[in-house]
Parts: sequence; C-alpha cells; structure tokens
Amino acid sequence: MFCAVYCLDKSDTAALREEHLVVHRAYLDTFASHLFFSGPLQTPDASASLGSLFILNVDTFSQAEDFIGNEPFNKAGIFEKVTIHRMRKGRYNPALADRT
Repeated sequence: MFCAVYCLDKSDTAALREEHLVVHRAYLDTFASHLFFSGPLQTPDASASLGSLFILNVDTFSQAEDFIGNEPFNKAGIFEKVTIHRMRKGRYNPALADRT
C-alpha cells in the first residue's frame, strides 16, 4: 500500500535541519526498498524548506508510522506536524521527474 507522510517544520529549525541532514539521508538509504518518493517542501521562491514529503510503499500502515517515528528530523524535534494518509496510486508520469 502507498502512504503519504506529510511533515511541516516548526519555525526557525533551518539550522537544526542542516545539522541532522547527513543522518536523515543515511536513514532514507536504509528505507530505500519502501521509499517511492521523498523531498523537502519549500517556499514558493525555494529559499527555505517548510517540511518534508515521503511517499512510501509499505505492507502495513504501522510500517509508515514506524518509519516516521524513527526518522531523524522527527526525532530531532524539527517537525511541528506529521500526517500520514493511505493513498491509492492514480495517475503516474515518471517522465516529469526528469524535467526538474
């Protein structure tokens, strides 16, 4: 099943995010077999990160909960709000990924 994990940062956490970036990326590498897509949410002008979006392909909803419960940015207290939603695959256009 697909799960979308939507995370919004607390204000003034840019330095904390940068401090934990290496361990965050390493954690994502360990979850690569379930991580369909991930990336930072940004301001309209891309000058700052606002949070993170993860789309996971997992067997159970609790796997998504475990993923975000152990995610380094979350454990460091960067996220103000985390929302997990199960989702169905709708339209998919992988060619668009290469345009950015």
